[in-house]
Amino acid sequence: MLIKIYPDNPNLRELERVVEILRDGGVIIYPTDTVYGIGCDITKPRAVERIIQIKGMKLKDAKFSFICSDLSHIADFARVGNSTFKLLKRNLPGPFTFIIPGLNKVPDYFISKRKTVGIRIPNNPIPLELVRLLGNPLLTTSLKDDDDVIEYTTDPELIYEKYADIVDVVIDGGYGDNSPSTVVDCTTDEAVIIREGKGELIW
Repeated sequence: MLIKIYPDNPNLRELERVVEILRDGGVIIYPTDTVYGIGCDITKPRAVERIIQIKGMKLKDAKFSFICSDLSHIADFARVGNSTFKLLKRNLPGPFTFIIPGLNKVPDYFISKRKTVGIRIPNNPIPLELVRLLGNPLLTTSLKDDDDVIEYTTDPELIYEKYADIVDVVIDGGYGDNSPSTVVDCTTDEAVIIREGKGELIW
């Protein structure tokens, strides 16, 4: 199913259609403020397993990030110290993935060997509204292209052509970007950028 949702004015009825699919364990492709992502409700293990298969991963290697709706939502899933909180507040919503110590309520497939999780609050109303309506974070992993030249597919109609029979919904939120998020490790006293992406961090 291809559903058109406009980021500047997301239609509540269409968002609710997608949320019902997520609650039923569906897998969706959706826009962020960087590249298109593939995801599901983080509390649906079978949906997570489907994404692992789609991405061609093994369960033991599958360490995903997830999208929270706001800073208070992050505190439900990760330990955020004062300096990290200030850094997040300066930069979110935005094109960043922050690596933070996780809490016990996070499902195992999100926790790395270092007991950390990757968390995003993208500057795009579509995934943020989906998370708010769903009440749970949304798994997010970048939708990489098989092409040797193009790393990420940016056209949602081309994405739909490729994934129509593999996922439950593709959200057409306009053309995506082709740069992933900047990844910031916040597990030590000094935050460290471990992948340069679209975001330019405000320290």
